[in-house]
Amino acid sequence: MSVAILVLLIALSAYFSATETAFSGVNKIRLKNMAADGNKRAARALRLTENFDKLLTTVLVGNNVVNIAASSIATFLFTSMFGDAGVTISTLVMTVLLLVFSEITPKSMAKEAPESFAMFSAPIISLLQTLLTPINWIFTMWKKTISMLFHVKGGSAITDDELITIVDEAQNEGGIGENQGELIRSAIEFSDLEVVHILTPRVDILAAEISSPPKKFASMFKNNHYSRIPVYKGTIDNIVGVLHERDFYEKMYFDKDIDIESMLIPVEYIPKNTKISELLRIFQHSRCHMAVVVDEFGGTVGIITMEDILEELVGEIWDENDEIISEIESCDDGGYIVSGIASISKVFEIMDIEEDGNTQAVTVSGWLAERMGKIPAVGEGIEFKGFRISVSEATPKRVICVKIIKIADQGDKK
Repeated sequence: MSVAILVLLIALSAYFSATETAFSGVNKIRLKNMAADGNKRAARALRLTENFDKLLTTVLVGNNVVNIAASSIATFLFTSMFGDAGVTISTLVMTVLLLVFSEITPKSMAKEAPESFAMFSAPIISLLQTLLTPINWIFTMWKKTISMLFHVKGGSAITDDELITIVDEAQNEGGIGENQGELIRSAIEFSDLEVVHILTPRVDILAAEISSPPKKFASMFKNNHYSRIPVYKGTIDNIVGVLHERDFYEKMYFDKDIDIESMLIPVEYIPKNTKISELLRIFQHSRCHMAVVVDEFGGTVGIITMEDILEELVGEIWDENDEIISEIESCDDGGYIVSGIASISKVFEIMDIEEDGNTQAVTVSGWLAERMGKIPAVGEGIEFKGFRISVSEATPKRVICVKIIKIADQGDKK
Protein backbone atom coordinates (compact mmCIF):
# COMPACT_ATOMS: atom_id res chain seq x y z
CA MET A 1 0.00 0.00 0.00
CA SER A 2 2.80 2.43 0.89
CA VAL A 3 4.58 1.77 -2.41
CA ALA A 4 1.34 2.36 -4.36
CA ILE A 5 0.76 5.65 -2.53
CA LEU A 6 4.38 6.67 -3.18
CA VAL A 7 3.99 6.05 -6.92
CA LEU A 8 0.75 8.06 -6.94
CA LEU A 9 2.40 10.97 -5.13
CA ILE A 10 5.31 11.03 -7.60
CA ALA A 11 2.79 11.04 -10.47
CA LEU A 12 0.94 13.98 -8.85
CA SER A 13 4.24 15.80 -8.40
CA ALA A 14 4.94 15.30 -12.11
CA TYR A 15 1.47 16.63 -12.91
CA PHE A 16 1.98 19.81 -10.86
CA SER A 17 5.45 20.41 -12.33
CA ALA A 18 4.14 19.99 -15.88
CA THR A 19 1.19 22.29 -15.12
CA GLU A 20 3.48 25.03 -13.83
CA THR A 21 5.64 24.86 -16.95
CA ALA A 22 2.65 24.70 -19.30
CA PHE A 23 0.88 27.76 -17.87
CA SER A 24 4.17 29.69 -17.61
CA GLY A 25 4.93 29.16 -21.30
CA VAL A 26 1.44 29.10 -22.77
CA ASN A 27 0.70 31.30 -25.78
CA LYS A 28 -2.27 33.43 -24.72
CA ILE A 29 -2.94 34.59 -28.26
CA ARG A 30 -3.24 30.97 -29.41
CA LEU A 31 -5.60 30.21 -26.53
CA LYS A 32 -7.71 33.28 -27.36
CA ASN A 33 -8.04 32.16 -30.97
CA MET A 34 -9.07 28.64 -29.95
CA ALA A 35 -11.52 30.01 -27.37
CA ALA A 36 -13.02 32.28 -30.03
CA ASP A 37 -13.55 29.21 -32.20
CA GLY A 38 -15.62 27.62 -29.43
CA ASN A 39 -13.01 25.52 -27.60
CA LYS A 40 -14.31 25.44 -23.99
CA ARG A 41 -11.13 23.94 -22.56
CA ALA A 42 -9.10 26.75 -24.14
CA ALA A 43 -11.50 29.30 -22.66
CA ARG A 44 -11.14 27.76 -19.19
CA ALA A 45 -7.32 27.69 -19.47
CA LEU A 46 -7.37 31.32 -20.62
CA ARG A 47 -9.42 32.35 -17.57
CA LEU A 48 -6.88 30.66 -15.31
CA THR A 49 -4.00 32.62 -16.87
CA GLU A 50 -5.80 35.90 -16.16
CA ASN A 51 -5.10 35.39 -12.42
CA PHE A 52 -1.69 33.79 -12.66
CA ASP A 53 -0.75 34.47 -9.02
CA LYS A 54 -3.69 32.43 -7.77
CA LEU A 55 -2.92 29.69 -10.28
CA LEU A 56 0.76 29.59 -9.29
CA THR A 57 -0.10 29.45 -5.57
CA THR A 58 -2.41 26.48 -6.15
CA VAL A 59 0.21 24.62 -8.18
CA LEU A 60 3.05 25.27 -5.72
CA VAL A 61 0.97 24.31 -2.69
CA GLY A 62 -0.12 21.09 -4.37
CA ASN A 63 3.42 20.29 -5.55
CA ASN A 64 5.02 20.88 -2.15
CA VAL A 65 2.35 18.87 -0.31
CA VAL A 66 2.79 15.79 -2.50
CA ASN A 67 6.62 16.09 -2.47
CA ILE A 68 6.74 16.29 1.33
CA ALA A 69 4.26 13.42 1.66
CA ALA A 70 6.25 11.30 -0.82
CA SER A 71 9.51 11.98 1.05
CA SER A 72 7.89 11.11 4.39
CA ILE A 73 6.48 7.79 3.12
CA ALA A 74 9.79 6.92 1.44
CA THR A 75 11.66 7.59 4.70
CA PHE A 76 9.23 5.34 6.56
CA LEU A 77 9.66 2.55 4.01
CA PHE A 78 13.44 2.62 3.88
CA THR A 79 13.97 2.98 7.66
CA SER A 80 11.72 -0.04 8.18
CA MET A 81 13.89 -1.98 5.74
CA PHE A 82 17.41 -0.67 6.48
CA GLY A 83 17.17 0.90 9.91
CA ASP A 84 19.02 4.19 10.52
CA ALA A 85 20.73 3.97 7.11
CA GLY A 86 17.27 4.17 5.53
CA VAL A 87 17.17 7.97 6.00
CA THR A 88 20.23 8.46 3.79
CA ILE A 89 19.06 5.90 1.26
CA SER A 90 15.60 7.51 1.15
CA THR A 91 17.12 10.94 0.53
CA LEU A 92 19.25 9.69 -2.37
CA VAL A 93 16.50 7.63 -3.99
CA MET A 94 13.81 10.30 -3.69
CA THR A 95 16.16 12.98 -5.02
CA VAL A 96 16.75 10.94 -8.18
CA LEU A 97 13.10 9.93 -8.57
CA LEU A 98 11.71 13.43 -8.06
CA LEU A 99 14.39 15.03 -10.25
CA VAL A 100 13.88 12.62 -13.17
CA PHE A 101 10.19 11.75 -13.01
CA SER A 102 8.69 14.82 -11.29
CA GLU A 103 10.82 17.66 -12.65
CA ILE A 104 12.92 17.14 -15.79
CA THR A 105 10.69 14.73 -17.71
CA PRO A 106 7.25 16.34 -17.15
CA LYS A 107 8.54 19.88 -17.58
CA SER A 108 10.31 18.98 -20.82
CA MET A 109 7.15 17.37 -22.18
CA ALA A 110 4.93 20.29 -21.11
CA LYS A 111 7.29 22.78 -22.73
CA GLU A 112 6.87 21.06 -26.10
CA ALA A 113 3.05 21.52 -26.09
CA PRO A 114 2.10 24.04 -23.38
CA GLU A 115 -1.35 24.87 -24.78
CA SER A 116 -2.41 21.21 -25.01
CA PHE A 117 -1.30 20.40 -21.47
CA ALA A 118 -2.80 23.62 -20.09
CA MET A 119 -6.18 22.70 -21.59
CA PHE A 120 -5.88 19.15 -20.21
CA SER A 121 -4.95 20.43 -16.74
CA ALA A 122 -7.44 23.31 -16.55
CA PRO A 123 -10.45 21.39 -15.08
CA ILE A 124 -8.38 19.82 -12.29
CA ILE A 125 -6.63 23.09 -11.41
CA SER A 126 -9.97 24.91 -11.35
CA LEU A 127 -11.28 22.42 -8.80
CA LEU A 128 -8.11 22.68 -6.69
CA GLN A 129 -8.31 26.48 -6.75
CA THR A 130 -11.80 26.27 -5.27
CA LEU A 131 -10.70 23.81 -2.56
CA LEU A 132 -7.62 25.88 -1.67
CA THR A 133 -9.41 29.25 -1.64
CA PRO A 134 -8.52 30.04 2.04
CA ILE A 135 -4.84 29.22 1.48
CA ASN A 136 -4.76 31.23 -1.76
CA TRP A 137 -6.26 34.21 0.07
CA ILE A 138 -3.58 34.03 2.76
CA PHE A 139 -0.76 33.96 0.22
CA THR A 140 -2.37 36.77 -1.78
CA MET A 141 -2.40 38.97 1.33
CA TRP A 142 1.19 37.97 2.03
CA LYS A 143 2.23 38.98 -1.49
CA LYS A 144 0.55 42.39 -1.14
CA THR A 145 2.32 42.91 2.19
CA ILE A 146 5.71 42.06 0.66
CA SER A 147 5.00 44.36 -2.28
CA MET A 148 4.24 47.28 0.06
CA LEU A 149 7.28 46.61 2.24
CA PHE A 150 9.76 46.36 -0.63
CA HIS A 151 7.93 48.61 -3.14
CA VAL A 152 7.84 45.92 -5.81
CA LYS A 153 6.67 47.34 -9.14
CA GLY A 154 4.76 45.45 -11.79
CA GLY A 155 6.29 44.78 -15.19
CA SER A 156 6.01 47.52 -17.78
CA ALA A 157 4.08 47.17 -21.03
CA ILE A 158 5.83 45.43 -23.90
CA THR A 159 8.07 47.75 -25.94
CA ASP A 160 8.61 48.04 -29.69
CA ASP A 161 12.08 46.47 -29.35
CA GLU A 162 10.59 43.50 -27.50
CA LEU A 163 7.95 43.09 -30.22
CA ILE A 164 10.63 43.08 -32.90
CA THR A 165 12.55 40.45 -30.91
CA ILE A 166 9.41 38.31 -30.80
CA VAL A 167 9.04 38.65 -34.57
CA ASP A 168 12.71 37.70 -35.08
CA GLU A 169 12.28 34.59 -32.93
CA ALA A 170 9.08 33.60 -34.75
CA GLN A 171 10.89 34.00 -38.08
CA ASN A 172 13.92 31.98 -36.91
CA GLU A 173 11.64 29.19 -35.69
CA GLY A 174 9.79 29.07 -39.00
CA GLY A 175 6.49 30.40 -37.68
CA ILE A 176 6.48 33.24 -40.20
CA GLY A 177 8.32 33.84 -43.46
CA GLU A 178 11.02 36.39 -44.18
CA ASN A 179 8.67 38.68 -46.11
CA GLN A 180 6.03 38.50 -43.37
CA GLY A 181 8.65 39.25 -40.73
CA GLU A 182 9.95 42.26 -42.64
CA LEU A 183 6.42 43.60 -43.11
CA ILE A 184 5.63 43.26 -39.38
CA ARG A 185 8.91 44.94 -38.39
CA SER A 186 8.19 47.79 -40.80
CA ALA A 187 4.71 48.20 -39.32
CA ILE A 188 6.11 48.29 -35.75
CA GLU A 189 8.70 50.93 -36.65
CA PHE A 190 6.23 52.85 -38.86
CA SER A 191 4.84 55.14 -36.16
CA ASP A 192 8.24 56.39 -35.01
CA LEU A 193 9.64 57.29 -38.43
CA GLU A 194 9.75 60.99 -39.40
CA VAL A 195 9.20 62.31 -42.92
CA VAL A 196 12.75 63.70 -43.05
CA HIS A 197 14.02 60.12 -43.34
CA ILE A 198 12.09 59.26 -46.52
CA LEU A 199 11.43 62.55 -48.34
CA THR A 200 12.74 63.48 -51.77
CA PRO A 201 15.26 66.27 -51.00
CA ARG A 202 14.92 69.74 -52.46
CA VAL A 203 17.82 69.29 -54.91
CA ASP A 204 16.12 66.23 -56.46
CA ILE A 205 12.66 67.75 -56.83
CA LEU A 206 11.39 67.91 -60.41
CA ALA A 207 9.16 71.00 -60.46
CA ALA A 208 8.08 73.74 -62.85
CA GLU A 209 7.38 77.45 -62.60
CA ILE A 210 3.67 78.27 -62.91
CA SER A 211 4.25 80.63 -65.85
CA SER A 212 6.04 77.96 -67.91
CA PRO A 213 4.49 77.24 -71.33
CA PRO A 214 2.30 74.12 -71.69
CA LYS A 215 4.94 72.52 -73.92
CA LYS A 216 7.35 72.43 -71.00
CA PHE A 217 4.83 70.62 -68.79
CA ALA A 218 4.08 68.17 -71.60
CA SER A 219 7.79 67.53 -72.05
CA MET A 220 8.28 66.93 -68.31
CA PHE A 221 5.42 64.43 -68.18
CA LYS A 222 6.68 62.61 -71.27
CA ASN A 223 10.37 62.43 -70.38
CA ASN A 224 10.12 61.67 -66.67
CA HIS A 225 6.98 59.50 -66.50
CA TYR A 226 5.66 61.27 -63.41
CA SER A 227 1.90 61.50 -62.88
CA ARG A 228 2.22 64.64 -60.72
CA ILE A 229 4.52 67.65 -60.92
CA PRO A 230 4.90 70.29 -58.17
CA VAL A 231 4.36 73.83 -59.43
CA TYR A 232 5.92 76.92 -57.82
CA LYS A 233 5.75 80.69 -58.14
CA GLY A 234 9.07 82.49 -58.35
CA THR A 235 11.21 79.99 -56.44
CA ILE A 236 10.85 76.40 -55.33
CA ASP A 237 10.40 77.70 -51.78
CA ASN A 238 6.93 78.79 -52.87
CA ILE A 239 5.27 75.61 -54.16
CA VAL A 240 1.62 76.51 -54.77
CA GLY A 241 0.17 73.19 -55.90
CA VAL A 242 0.50 70.01 -57.90
CA LEU A 243 -0.38 69.51 -61.55
CA HIS A 244 -1.83 66.08 -62.37
CA GLU A 245 -0.96 64.57 -65.74
CA ARG A 246 -4.56 63.45 -66.36
CA ASP A 247 -5.99 66.94 -65.73
CA PHE A 248 -3.33 68.54 -67.92
CA TYR A 249 -3.95 66.37 -70.97
CA GLU A 250 -7.73 66.51 -70.60
CA LYS A 251 -7.59 70.30 -70.57
CA MET A 252 -5.09 70.32 -73.41
CA TYR A 253 -7.34 68.07 -75.53
CA PHE A 254 -10.64 69.88 -74.98
CA ASP A 255 -9.52 73.47 -74.49
CA LYS A 256 -6.84 75.38 -76.37
CA ASP A 257 -6.54 78.03 -73.65
CA ILE A 258 -4.75 76.28 -70.80
CA ASP A 259 -4.74 77.98 -67.39
CA ILE A 260 -2.23 76.04 -65.29
CA GLU A 261 -3.25 77.71 -62.03
CA SER A 262 -6.87 76.57 -62.36
CA MET A 263 -5.76 72.94 -62.68
CA LEU A 264 -3.54 72.88 -59.62
CA ILE A 265 -4.36 70.54 -56.75
CA PRO A 266 -3.59 71.99 -53.29
CA VAL A 267 -0.73 70.42 -51.33
CA GLU A 268 -0.20 69.97 -47.63
CA TYR A 269 2.67 71.79 -45.90
CA ILE A 270 4.26 69.87 -43.03
CA PRO A 271 7.35 70.29 -40.79
CA LYS A 272 10.19 67.82 -41.27
CA ASN A 273 9.70 66.17 -37.86
CA THR A 274 6.15 65.03 -38.72
CA LYS A 275 5.62 61.30 -38.15
CA ILE A 276 4.74 59.42 -41.34
CA SER A 277 1.86 57.73 -39.52
CA GLU A 278 0.37 61.18 -38.88
CA LEU A 279 1.02 62.24 -42.49
CA LEU A 280 -0.82 59.14 -43.71
CA ARG A 281 -3.89 60.26 -41.76
CA ILE A 282 -3.54 63.74 -43.28
CA PHE A 283 -3.44 62.25 -46.77
CA GLN A 284 -6.52 60.14 -46.02
CA HIS A 285 -8.56 63.13 -44.84
CA SER A 286 -7.35 65.62 -47.46
CA ARG A 287 -7.44 63.09 -50.35
CA CYS A 288 -4.06 64.50 -51.36
CA HIS A 289 -1.10 62.30 -52.36
CA MET A 290 1.76 64.78 -52.02
CA ALA A 291 3.02 67.06 -49.26
CA VAL A 292 5.72 69.73 -49.13
CA VAL A 293 8.13 69.46 -46.22
CA VAL A 294 9.19 72.88 -44.95
CA ASP A 295 11.79 74.08 -42.47
CA GLU A 296 11.30 76.54 -39.61
CA PHE A 297 11.63 79.47 -42.00
CA GLY A 298 9.05 78.17 -44.45
CA GLY A 299 11.59 77.09 -47.05
CA THR A 300 11.15 73.86 -48.99
CA VAL A 301 13.15 70.95 -47.57
CA GLY A 302 11.67 68.35 -49.90
CA ILE A 303 8.48 66.58 -50.93
CA ILE A 304 6.91 63.32 -49.83
CA THR A 305 4.21 61.25 -51.50
CA MET A 306 1.78 58.52 -50.53
CA GLU A 307 3.98 56.06 -52.45
CA ASP A 308 6.98 56.97 -50.27
CA ILE A 309 4.98 56.06 -47.16
CA LEU A 310 3.72 52.77 -48.61
CA GLU A 311 7.27 51.81 -49.61
CA GLU A 312 8.30 52.03 -45.96
CA LEU A 313 5.85 49.22 -45.27
CA VAL A 314 6.16 46.96 -48.31
CA GLY A 315 9.51 47.92 -49.84
CA GLU A 316 10.28 49.63 -53.13
CA ILE A 317 7.39 49.86 -55.61
CA TRP A 318 8.53 49.93 -59.22
CA ASP A 319 6.29 50.43 -62.22
CA GLU A 320 7.02 49.59 -65.86
CA ASN A 321 8.56 53.01 -66.54
CA ASP A 322 10.85 53.18 -63.50
CA GLU A 323 14.58 52.68 -63.74
CA ILE A 324 15.34 50.21 -60.94
CA ILE A 325 18.04 51.68 -58.71
CA SER A 326 19.56 49.82 -55.77
CA GLU A 327 20.88 52.06 -53.02
CA ILE A 328 23.06 49.29 -51.53
CA GLU A 329 24.84 46.74 -53.73
CA SER A 330 27.28 44.07 -52.59
CA CYS A 331 30.61 43.57 -54.37
CA ASP A 332 32.68 40.46 -55.12
CA ASP A 333 35.37 41.60 -52.69
CA GLY A 334 32.91 41.58 -49.77
CA GLY A 335 32.39 45.33 -49.79
CA TYR A 336 29.36 47.44 -50.66
CA ILE A 337 28.60 50.22 -53.13
CA VAL A 338 26.20 52.61 -51.39
CA SER A 339 24.30 55.59 -52.75
CA GLY A 340 24.87 58.91 -51.04
CA ILE A 341 21.13 59.37 -50.51
CA ALA A 342 20.74 56.00 -48.78
CA SER A 343 19.52 56.09 -45.20
CA ILE A 344 22.54 55.91 -42.90
CA SER A 345 20.56 53.97 -40.28
CA LYS A 346 19.55 51.34 -42.86
CA VAL A 347 23.15 51.03 -44.05
CA PHE A 348 24.33 50.43 -40.48
CA GLU A 349 21.55 47.88 -39.94
CA ILE A 350 22.22 45.91 -43.14
CA MET A 351 25.97 45.84 -42.55
CA ASP A 352 25.59 45.11 -38.83
CA ILE A 353 27.49 48.23 -37.80
CA GLU A 354 26.80 49.86 -34.45
CA GLU A 355 24.95 53.13 -35.11
CA ASP A 356 26.53 56.53 -34.57
CA GLY A 357 24.50 57.92 -31.67
CA ASN A 358 25.91 61.42 -32.07
CA THR A 359 24.77 62.11 -35.62
CA GLN A 360 21.82 64.20 -36.76
CA ALA A 361 22.23 63.20 -40.42
CA VAL A 362 19.80 60.84 -42.15
CA THR A 363 21.73 60.06 -45.36
CA VAL A 364 25.18 58.65 -46.05
CA SER A 365 26.19 61.90 -47.76
CA GLY A 366 25.08 64.03 -44.82
CA TRP A 367 26.72 61.70 -42.29
CA LEU A 368 30.07 61.78 -44.08
CA ALA A 369 29.96 65.57 -44.38
CA GLU A 370 29.11 65.81 -40.67
CA ARG A 371 31.94 63.46 -39.64
CA MET A 372 34.56 65.09 -41.87
CA GLY A 373 33.45 68.71 -41.41
CA LYS A 374 33.31 69.29 -45.17
CA ILE A 375 31.92 67.88 -48.42
CA PRO A 376 34.39 65.08 -49.15
CA ALA A 377 35.92 64.72 -52.59
CA VAL A 378 36.42 61.54 -54.61
CA GLY A 379 39.00 59.29 -52.94
CA GLU A 380 38.55 60.77 -49.48
CA GLY A 381 36.96 58.84 -46.66
CA ILE A 382 37.05 57.73 -43.05
CA GLU A 383 37.41 54.60 -40.94
CA PHE A 384 34.45 53.78 -38.68
CA LYS A 385 33.77 50.75 -36.46
CA GLY A 386 36.20 48.55 -38.39
CA PHE A 387 35.07 49.68 -41.86
CA ARG A 388 36.69 51.89 -44.48
CA ILE A 389 34.19 54.27 -46.10
CA SER A 390 35.58 56.04 -49.16
CA VAL A 391 33.95 58.35 -51.69
CA SER A 392 33.67 56.92 -55.22
CA GLU A 393 31.65 59.70 -56.84
CA ALA A 394 30.82 63.21 -55.67
CA THR A 395 29.92 66.74 -56.70
CA PRO A 396 30.99 69.97 -54.97
CA LYS A 397 27.62 69.91 -53.15
CA ARG A 398 27.20 66.28 -52.02
CA VAL A 399 28.41 62.70 -52.12
CA ILE A 400 26.88 60.60 -54.90
CA CYS A 401 28.33 57.17 -54.13
CA VAL A 402 30.65 55.52 -51.57
CA LYS A 403 32.49 52.20 -51.23
CA ILE A 404 32.34 50.48 -47.84
CA ILE A 405 34.69 47.62 -47.03
CA LYS A 406 35.61 45.87 -43.80
CA ILE A 407 39.12 46.44 -42.52
CA ALA A 408 40.73 43.06 -41.88
CA ASP A 409 42.12 42.28 -38.42
CA GLN A 410 41.36 45.68 -36.91
CA GLY A 411 39.23 46.68 -34.00
CA ASP A 412 36.46 49.25 -34.02
CA LYS A 413 37.42 52.72 -35.10
CA LYS A 414 35.98 55.71 -33.27
